[in-house]
Amino acid sequence: MLAFQYIEDDASLAALVEQYQDADLLVLDTEFVRTRTYYARLGLIQAYDGKTLALIDPLAVSNLELFWQLLSKESSVKLLHSCSEDLEVFARYGNCQPTNLFDSQIAAGLAGMGHGLGYAKLVEQTLEVSLDKGESRTDWLKRPLTEAQLNYAANDVYYLYKLYPQLVKLLEEQGRLDWVYEEGVRMTQGRLDTPEPETAYLKVKNAFQLSSNQLAVLRDLSQWRLKRALQKDLALGFVVKDHALIALAKKQPKSTNDLFKMTELTEQEKRIHGKEIIKIITNVSYDNPPKPLDVIALKTGYKNAFKSIKNSITEQAESKSIPLELLGSKKYIHEYLQWVWDAKKGNKPLILTGWREAIVAESLSALKL
Repeated sequence: MLAFQYIEDDASLAALVEQYQDADLLVLDTEFVRTRTYYARLGLIQAYDGKTLALIDPLAVSNLELFWQLLSKESSVKLLHSCSEDLEVFARYGNCQPTNLFDSQIAAGLAGMGHGLGYAKLVEQTLEVSLDKGESRTDWLKRPLTEAQLNYAANDVYYLYKLYPQLVKLLEEQGRLDWVYEEGVRMTQGRLDTPEPETAYLKVKNAFQLSSNQLAVLRDLSQWRLKRALQKDLALGFVVKDHALIALAKKQPKSTNDLFKMTELTEQEKRIHGKEIIKIITNVSYDNPPKPLDVIALKTGYKNAFKSIKNSITEQAESKSIPLELLGSKKYIHEYLQWVWDAKKGNKPLILTGWREAIVAESLSALKL
């Protein structure tokens, strides 16, 4: 059983933050619940500086502002593992993002240890310690938390602190330590931006199938759905699912009778939102509809061009022992190809910036796309 402080009042948090002020390294993790909600519901924060391991109860502490301020301290490294969802939590509850971010999953990939390693696997691989995964399905909003649950949570930062020196050593030997921090900056960018209802339709699956007028309907419906989801703190799919929005945009029912005949919506969706949906569709303006979406994968020559780029990047990834997914994912390839086909106008694609540029720029420039 690890020794830890359980922080459940403002005075204890203030004392803890004071202890952490001079830390060079602060290991962080969060436990949360996300089932039907738009935002994850924060249940626990774990922190460790090598001296004091703390489990902070956000349901008991009334003001976490002092703790959130720690995340922006330039003098300390913030160490997390596979931290994308943690960053969402920090943005939602603290309106902040960590500086000097070191993601150990990315670090392990760049160090040649494997792509997408889970925390338990990384601990086993570096420290030869097998962690108990029995509490991974815990309801972190339920109180009191059991001794086993608290110990599980403490393990998430304790062993991460222990394995950090090995990752740093490997990265320094390969000249890749700065790459990890560069990725940390990239991961935090845009996290504090608020959702934009006006462009929500662009994220609806299969929106590319729709005409301009159908997209006008989808735009208004998606805007309504996002606003409703934020208002009720519901995941988008628990308001109306994507495929139902697409069907509504195509069929454009003008009466509740027409809408109730549609099989793409659930009976609950029809009952709760039916009248509102009909009102939205009826009032759609077609004066300035969105342009049909330009899908790169449907363009002539896409398959050959994509294959050429991927082969080139794969060759570089293998020669440098870097996971292909880190060096040039499908998203990065699409971004690069679109930039090339747009006569290289606008900002450089991500794959031609930072550490990636030095690896792939020359070989990509030799391709005829």
